[in-house]
Amino acid sequence: MRVLIADEFEQSGRDQLRDLGCEISFQPALKDDTLTAAIGQFQPDALVVRSTKVTEAHLAAGALKLVVRAGAGYNTIDVAAASRRGIYVSNCPGKNSIAVAELAFGLILALDRRLADNVASLRAGLWNKKEYSKAKGLYGRVLGLVGLGQIGREMIPRAKGFGLRVVAWSRSLTPQRAEELGVAFLPSAAAVAAAADIVSVHVALNSQTKGLLDAAFFDAMRPGAFFVNTSRAEVVDQEALSRAVTGKKIRAGLDVFAKEPAGGAGEFADEIATLELVYGTHHIGASTEQAQEAIAAETVRIIQAFRDTGQVPNVVNLARKTPATCSLVVRHLDRPGVLAGVLNAISSARINVQEMENVVFDGAAAAVARINLEAEPSSAMLDSLRSADPNILEMTLIRL
Repeated sequence: MRVLIADEFEQSGRDQLRDLGCEISFQPALKDDTLTAAIGQFQPDALVVRSTKVTEAHLAAGALKLVVRAGAGYNTIDVAAASRRGIYVSNCPGKNSIAVAELAFGLILALDRRLADNVASLRAGLWNKKEYSKAKGLYGRVLGLVGLGQIGREMIPRAKGFGLRVVAWSRSLTPQRAEELGVAFLPSAAAVAAAADIVSVHVALNSQTKGLLDAAFFDAMRPGAFFVNTSRAEVVDQEALSRAVTGKKIRAGLDVFAKEPAGGAGEFADEIATLELVYGTHHIGASTEQAQEAIAAETVRIIQAFRDTGQVPNVVNLARKTPATCSLVVRHLDRPGVLAGVLNAISSARINVQEMENVVFDGAAAAVARINLEAEPSSAMLDSLRSADPNILEMTLIRL
C-alpha cells in the first residue's frame, strides 16, 4: 500500500507504516500544484495531511482511496468531492484534546496576567510592576464553554482546579448530562456569553456552526470579559469580535485566524491580530509531542484497518441516511450464485441497491442477506425468485 504524507508527521508514525509494509513518500512541504504533481507521480492509495488543503484537483490527480487528516477536524479537505469519487475521508478525533485544553488555559492565564505584554516590556528594557499588577485573578469567576466535545470536557477538571465555576452550552448537551459533568446547563451560546467572565469555544466547524458566534453573541458578553478560541476562526463572526474588542474591551486569546497561511510558515496579515487586547498563537493547539505521537498512532491504525479489512475507522463521509425505501431480507442456503441471481433480478428491474450485507450462520450452511433498495420490487418478481431457486428459504420485504 502506498502512502503519501504531505505534512509534518511524527517519525514514530512513519516507522510504524514502514513496518506494516507500506511504501512511504514523506514530502511535508507539498501544497497546491506540487501536491497535485506528487499524487500523479506517486499514485498513492492513501494521503495523510494536517494543515495542507486537499482540493478536488488533488483528489482527481491519482487513484486515491483514503485521505486521513492527522488531527481532529477535516475542514481543509473537500469532503464533498471525495464523496463523489468514492474516496474515504477519516480523521483522528480526541487525540489532541488535552493539548488544546492546555493551550486554552494558557491563553486564559495570559489574558488575565497580560503575560505577552510583560515579556514585551522586559525585552524593551522597561520595568512596570505597577501596571502589570492589575490582574483580576481566576478563582471564583465563571468559565463559559461553548461546545462540550472531548476538548470541552477536558476543560472542566482544569477549570475546577483553578476554582472556576463552569457553565456550558452544546447542541447535544442536556440538563441531565450537564449535571453528570458538574457544570451548569444553559440554553444557548448567547446565554453562556451573558453569564460568563471567560468564554472558551470548542465546537467543530461545519455548516451548522459556521458564523455561530455572531454580533448577538458578543453583544451578550460582559464588558471586559475574556474570549478564547482554539477551535476554528470560521465559527466566529470576525467583524463582530473586532467590534467587541474595541468597543467593549473584550480581551481575546486566539489560536485560530481567518487568514492563516496554507502551510506551516509564511506571511501573515490578519487585522484582528494587531488589536491591542488580542493575544494570538500560531494555530498550535494540537502541537505537543504527546498529542502528535497519539495522532500518528491513530493515523497508522486507520491505514492498517483499511488495508487489512477495507473498513475505515473514524470515517466522516459515509451517508447517514441513504435513498433506500425498503430492505429485502433473503434467508438462504450458503451456495454459489444465490445472491447473484437475486441481484440480477433487481438490476433487471432497474432498482438501485443502496446497501447490502450477508451474514453467515455458524457452520456456513445458511446465511441472511439484507439488501436495501431505492424502490420496492414487485410481488411477481419476488415470487419468481422464490420459485426459481430452491436455495432461497425465505424472502421478506421491510419498508424503511
